[in-house]
Amino acid sequence: MEPGYPSQPPQQIDNNMTMSIVAVLLFWPLAIPAIINASKVNPLLQQGDYAGAQAAAAESKKWSKLALIVGGIWIALVLVCCIGGSVLGALNSGTAMGY
Repeated sequence: MEPGYPSQPPQQIDNNMTMSIVAVLLFWPLAIPAIINASKVNPLLQQGDYAGAQAAAAESKKWSKLALIVGGIWIALVLVCCIGGSVLGALNSGTAMGY
């Protein structure tokens, strides 16, 4: 074995691309940095920059989680507003008949 080479191949680093793509469907503005960082992981691994690949994977995971959380909250708010608007509309239409 040549000096300077690790005795074991480095373990694979999950680039979180799947989670980033799902995050695009929920809240794309925050998912764009997630996809950009996820796409950096494999080239950095090929270059031997394992610390850089781990940092890019961590950034991708952070942005993906943030996009998923914000997207989930946004969908919940929209649903609450739609259901609330429908209920209020139904209540108002019932009281307007009394005129």
